Amino acid sequence: MAELVFFSGTMDCGKSTLALQMDHNHRARGRGGVRFSCNDRAGDSTISSRLGLQTDAVEVGDETDFWDEVVIRRTSGLRVDYLICDEAQFYSPVQVEQLARLVDEMDVDVFAFGITSDFRTRLFPGSQRLIELADKVQVLQVEALCWCGRRATQNARTLNGIMVVEGEQVMVGDVAPAAGDADSADRADAGVVGYETLCRRHYMRRVTAHGANLMAGGAQPLPFDIDACLWPGAGQPGTQR
Repeated sequence: MAELVFFSGTMDCGKSTLALQMDHNHRARGRGGVRFSCNDRAGDSTISSRLGLQTDAVEVGDETDFWDEVVIRRTSGLRVDYLICDEAQFYSPVQVEQLARLVDEMDVDVFAFGITSDFRTRLFPGSQRLIELADKVQVLQVEALCWCGRRATQNARTLNGIMVVEGEQVMVGDVAPAAGDADSADRADAGVVGYETLCRRHYMRRVTAHGANLMAGGAQPLPFDIDACLWPGAGQPGTQR
């Protein structure tokens, strides 16, 4: 029987890599499928992995109807046994319901991949509906890491190197450079919107890799951990800037 499976995790945990691998495995067994994506970092109509893997896909927009997408292909003689749905957090709740209907009424397997919560730790509407309707929700076992080395559990948005918790929910940006990147300061000064994964501790303290680098290069008169005192500009815990 077909299933709706939601593979979730933070950024950098290999969701798109797994999506491409699953697509390869199913095609290798003679199954026909369609790849979908939305707001991929590499551009429209693409599924890309940070490992360098990339392939074409159907871009999902506000007007996309997954039921119609499958009906059109099947009535034209194409085989559709499964769907690969990357960046599923950007899908609307109605589109997620269309995916569930395809599973139940057309026996199409749907494998959806996406992050659960946004940079404010709030559920994406698409992810929330997937959690509510999916036959299985699987958290990817590859752990993304915070700059401190702990397991990263939160997705953070940065601007000029400073973590922000206000703004539009969907804003495509670059992946913030890792701690120690020689270009991190230049990229931050350019005002590039960035994203990085943080452990809960540093998310709550608003300490990004860029902020940690600033503190590491400054005087530290007290024998505290590098983030024991908030770096200038980060604000107080619980505040929004």
